[in-house]
Amino acid sequence: MMGLETLQIGNCQIQMPVMLAPMAGVSDLAFRLLCRQMGAGLVCSEMVSAKAIHYGNRGTKELMESRPEERPLMLQLFGSDPELMGQIAAQVEDGPWDILDVNMGCPVPKVVKNGDGSALLKDPKRIENIVAAMTRAVKKPVTVKIRKGFELENECAAEAALAAEAGGAAAVTVHGRTREQYYSGRADWAAIRRVREAVHIPVIGNGDVTSGADAVRMLEETGAAGIAVGRAAKGNPWIFREIRAALLDEEIPPRPDAVEIGEMILRHLELELSYKPEHVAVREMRKHVAWYTAGLPGSSALRRRVNEIETAGALEELVRTKIMSRQTGHNPD
Repeated sequence: MMGLETLQIGNCQIQMPVMLAPMAGVSDLAFRLLCRQMGAGLVCSEMVSAKAIHYGNRGTKELMESRPEERPLMLQLFGSDPELMGQIAAQVEDGPWDILDVNMGCPVPKVVKNGDGSALLKDPKRIENIVAAMTRAVKKPVTVKIRKGFELENECAAEAALAAEAGGAAAVTVHGRTREQYYSGRADWAAIRRVREAVHIPVIGNGDVTSGADAVRMLEETGAAGIAVGRAAKGNPWIFREIRAALLDEEIPPRPDAVEIGEMILRHLELELSYKPEHVAVREMRKHVAWYTAGLPGSSALRRRVNEIETAGALEELVRTKIMSRQTGHNPD
């Protein structure tokens, strides 16, 4: 794709318009750093509860861990009380993030039941009030992430995006599925285009980008200013390398072989150990190893072995003897 433009979100310029989408339990500091190294232009934290910050919940400190080398960085908050969201935005503004994002798309029942996440799609006025309260409180850009709609047959993304824009949002990310769909079916890229045509702020498209070719096609079909990649990056930070090459019309790098997969797992483990206790880091790595090795011969038996491991040394030995010793390519299917 020739003439690739940078993504401008408020006063933050993103050179490569491809971001790692926020994923609970996945997009922690270690994984964000890997994705940045692989070519992601912007990374986003796991979503953090505004109420948890307000009440000093201990778990939020780890969620908000950051390092300078991962910037530009987006901090994603969730909540539905405009006054509290404004207060928390002001409280965290001096932190090491460049953009404050509001989750208005999470489909998880316990989040929706509290009126947060995708529940906000049913209340455009509240969307506007939340964003307005935050933009009045901070100078950093405020963005939102939404879905196509709440119910399967009720598309409201454009209305929600217009409400966010009216409140002063600097950009909006649109996942092309409804809350009822969760992650099933196909993402509706036409819905992303309709949002793009409705608002004057940058729109970032999200959903079903699993390759460089998909990324090029999404930009062409939706007119979006950028792309957010979520589930396709799990166990596959190389997707950002591939998308970057595709958008720059360069040769697509080959898929990683078993040695490169093993090296990435060990680098991931090292990063986890740099800011988490060993037992936590090893437990955290179990799911990542399953994603990294999906499609490799014997991956089911390997997963069982990994789930029994308790120490970093044992995990490293397993990776070197059972993964890196293979001379086979990685098959993501």
